[in-house]
Amino acid sequence: MVLSPVAHLTAVIGCGNPNRSDDGVGPYVASILIEKGLGSDVAIFDAGTDGMGVMYQARGCQRLIIVDAQAPESNPGAIYEVPGEVLERPPNDSLNLHDFRWDNALYAGRKIYGAEFPSDVTVLLIEAKSLEMGLELSSEVKAAAQSVADRIERLCNP
Repeated sequence: MVLSPVAHLTAVIGCGNPNRSDDGVGPYVASILIEKGLGSDVAIFDAGTDGMGVMYQARGCQRLIIVDAQAPESNPGAIYEVPGEVLERPPNDSLNLHDFRWDNALYAGRKIYGAEFPSDVTVLLIEAKSLEMGLELSSEVKAAAQSVADRIERLCNP
C-alpha cells in the first residue's frame, strides 16, 4: 500500500479476502480492471481487508469507487450500487486494525482529510454465494464481477 495521496481523478479499490471464496470478488474485479487499463487518471488498488489502506488510497482523489462482496442472502451475484455516504459509519472502539473496514475508512477519511477526501463515492456490492474457505469464486459472482468491471469502465470512460 502507498501511504501518500494519489494524484488521480478516480481511485477504484477492490476489497475482500480471496481466501474466502466469493469474498475475494473485490480484488478479482481490481485485477480485471488492471488488465483492461482504464487510463492514467484512474488508479486501481487491491486493498484486501485493509480498511486503513482504503482511506490512504482515497485521499486526494476526486472520485472513489469501492467494490466488495455482500453477505449471502437469497440472490447470489446480485449487484447493488450504493452512494458511499449511505454506508459509511464510525469505527468501533478496538485495538485491532482488522476491525477497521472500508465503511469505517469512508467515515474517518472525511473527518481526518476533509476536502482532500473524495465526496463522490460509489460502492458496488456483489452478493456472495459462499464465504467459506476457498480460492474460487462461484459462477454467479464471477459473472457479476465482469458486469461490475464493465460498469466501472463506463463510469471512468463515459
